[in-house]
Amino acid sequence: MNTLAIKELLALVARGDTSVDEAAAKLADLPFESLGYATVDHHRELRTGFPEVVYGAGKTKDQISGIVQSIRRQGQNALVTRVSPDVAQKVRAELSEADQSNTVLDSVAQLLFVGEVQKGKCRGRIAVVSAGTSDLPVAEEAAKTLEFFGNEVFRVCDVGVAGLHRLLPFRNKLEECEVVIVVAGMEGALPSVIGGLLSRPIIAVPTSVGHGTNFGGVTALLSMLNSCSSGITVVNIDNGFGAAYAASLINRKRDV
Repeated sequence: MNTLAIKELLALVARGDTSVDEAAAKLADLPFESLGYATVDHHRELRTGFPEVVYGAGKTKDQISGIVQSIRRQGQNALVTRVSPDVAQKVRAELSEADQSNTVLDSVAQLLFVGEVQKGKCRGRIAVVSAGTSDLPVAEEAAKTLEFFGNEVFRVCDVGVAGLHRLLPFRNKLEECEVVIVVAGMEGALPSVIGGLLSRPIIAVPTSVGHGTNFGGVTALLSMLNSCSSGITVVNIDNGFGAAYAASLINRKRDV
């Protein structure tokens, strides 16, 4: 349950359209609900502006399904990350007919979203720039998460430093964005280049894409952490979701 829903419920009580007991019953599962295998935080959207997001890896289909249905009973959007397409399809099949029609599955980003995107909460666009096509799963995890949180996204794909001229035509468009997320593997040089071209906040995402001495993304991570370009913040390896969450906080209007 979010702030708007609680205000609407209180207005119903004030008008006498809902009894105090009925309202209390609807609020009974705040701030959390225990499912035995999970304790779902229904209070998180009230505190942070975004509902709890489910990390799908390592969870069974029944666990994910139960958590998603718990979130939906509170009228909140449900987002599951790192979920395989077959598990996502099984979870979707157990939803109500209305929720099935409001479900988005993205096999590239490995995301499952149930609900309705709320527009009007963001100041401007957020760019997601990927160095190579192999970085797209992480880039799309970021881009789709941003869209599910109500952001407008500007995508720029495959503009890594091996052919830097591909990036330059997008410079003005990137400068118009509120935040720029840059996703890169190998040596992770692209965020430094973009950070030296723009006055926008940069969130760098190292990926595990690369040859042996990439060390599963550690080389890219260290390169980004040691960038000489100012204004770059770095998230963990392959953490497109984390970059999108941070960018959404930066881009969110203060009065909503």
